[in-house]
Amino acid sequence: MRWVFRVLGGVAVLVVAAAAALVLIPSDRVAALAVAQFERVTGRELTIEGGVRPTLWPVLGVETGRIEISNAGWSDEGPMLVADAMAIEIDSNALFGGEVRITGLELTRPEILIESGEDGTGNWVFGGAQGGTASADMATADRPFTLDLGVIRDGSIGYVDHATGRRVQLTGVDLEARLADYEGALEVTMTGATAGEAVALDLTVGAFRTAYEGGVSPVALSLAAGAAEVVFDGRAGFRPMMAEGRLEADLADLSAVSALLGMDRPALPQGFGQDSVQVTGDVTVTAEGSAHLRGGSILLDGTAITGDLDLTPGEARPKLVARLTMGDLAVAQNVAGGTGAGEGGGDVATAGWSDRPIDVSGLSALDADVGVTAASLDLGAVKLGPVAAAVTLDNARAVIRLDEVGAYGGTVAGQFVVNGRRGLSVGGDMQFRDISLQPMLTDLTGFERLIGTGDLSLDFLGSGNSVAAIMNSLSGSGVLNLGAGEIVGLDIAGMITRLDTGYVGEGQRTIFDSLSASFDMDQGDLFNSDLIMAGPVIRAEGSGRIGLGARDLEYRIRPTALAAEDGTGGLSVPLWITGSWAAPSFALDMEALAQENLREEAAALEDQLKAKAAEEFDQQAGESLEDAARRKLEEELGAGVGGLLDGLLGGN
Repeated sequence: MRWVFRVLGGVAVLVVAAAAALVLIPSDRVAALAVAQFERVTGRELTIEGGVRPTLWPVLGVETGRIEISNAGWSDEGPMLVADAMAIEIDSNALFGGEVRITGLELTRPEILIESGEDGTGNWVFGGAQGGTASADMATADRPFTLDLGVIRDGSIGYVDHATGRRVQLTGVDLEARLADYEGALEVTMTGATAGEAVALDLTVGAFRTAYEGGVSPVALSLAAGAAEVVFDGRAGFRPMMAEGRLEADLADLSAVSALLGMDRPALPQGFGQDSVQVTGDVTVTAEGSAHLRGGSILLDGTAITGDLDLTPGEARPKLVARLTMGDLAVAQNVAGGTGAGEGGGDVATAGWSDRPIDVSGLSALDADVGVTAASLDLGAVKLGPVAAAVTLDNARAVIRLDEVGAYGGTVAGQFVVNGRRGLSVGGDMQFRDISLQPMLTDLTGFERLIGTGDLSLDFLGSGNSVAAIMNSLSGSGVLNLGAGEIVGLDIAGMITRLDTGYVGEGQRTIFDSLSASFDMDQGDLFNSDLIMAGPVIRAEGSGRIGLGARDLEYRIRPTALAAEDGTGGLSVPLWITGSWAAPSFALDMEALAQENLREEAAALEDQLKAKAAEEFDQQAGESLEDAARRKLEEELGAGVGGLLDGLLGGN
């Protein structure tokens, strides 16, 4: 702000002060004198085209043609200021009394360029290294003044930050400024547009001189960009920029806000500000560039959040530290690009995993250390609540730590990792306790057939740029233990007692008292070899493969129905389950049954042979069949040798 008044005030004083001499000195000579004085004071070139046209009555004034002020020597972006015309009016009575009262100042179609160099130097810095030499003359340019009305018509204001590459361009700028008292309030109103979005500004600086000389002044600001609006009421300083006060911001139009800031629109997920961001609270912006919110209230897509936030510049990227409390946090189902083509959990089983690319570019926008408590958290695929969690974000890698979070009637603890550093990978180490399995599996996979409550331990890792790719790459392991429950749509007991696979569909069920299994995952397939299910009618063991990526299965269950209380007896027929999750096929595994019968017959024949051999060998108690055969052979050999010797020695 200071440079604006220096430039305009300097031009005004220099040119208007010469107006009284215009009756004696040619206008081109006056213009040359004004240009020389301006360059000596600022170190910049001032060009006035079309001469200087004075007015002496009823006000002292000057009108010029095109004017141009050169840029800093290090810039190659062109002039700092260009205007088609400038008109200035001064209260002559006040001027003769030693006061500068500018009754009117107007720039027509000005083009103003504000630049920050790679080292942070601004092109608004005049004098010193920029070429100016007379500090006393700068003081003259800074002499107290008032402004009844300053006007910019149809102008443009550009900003370039060479360190970051940010560029902002305001066009169609209409601005009015009033300063009734040099010690009092400066009032500025402005309208314009950036990237096709309307921009409007109302600014009041309560103590102009204090702010102009680098101090902190009361400030009231109202800024609108598109449908977004920011209101600030407090104190601020401009050298360096700092502020403290009450902030109310409705960032309903993030595209317009991003364009005004010269940055790309952030890729915020639904539920975390994709459509709307509203912020109120006490804000502090320090000279070091950090921002702090206390007693804040944040509304993200209708989700209310309260707490304190600290945003610091950081070394590589900004860092957010926050402690937040919220009610029901509703995040869209497709934070990670969609659960399935049909978007709902039930549709996953039939439509499949989504192959839409997942955008996690927002993870690299900042680092974070955020503590969150929420009444509930709806992630679309998973519903949790109440929630006590901590989120750390470091160089595009987010770690979400859950501490005894309520989920599906039980609790879940552990951590979940989303790593966007090189592509996308997700992983976790989770422990579910007393979980109601059917609603969880329905939400995650669309699989509704297994009902039960119990515990699940799971560690997993997957990678890819879509849900489909991640599910087809999953690896890890887990253990499942359920209490009483049932398998819906399948009557295993009916199948094996009647040797009929038609006992499937609505109304069919298999009831169990317990179910346990461990499993390993590799390349999107889950492998299990130790499933045990115990129930009032049947007992079953199982093993096989479940395709997590392909959503298919090849699984063999060996149930035994109508067994005795000690587990013996009963009817046992292996059951072979194949096909898709949505429409699996059930078949009695007659091949396996035949092989079992053959094994039983072979075992029975072996027993018969062993019994006959034992009888022939006169097997004694505690003696193995091999030892009995050896003894029998030795006895027979001994008897034969003895008879032979008797014949030889005791013969005729």
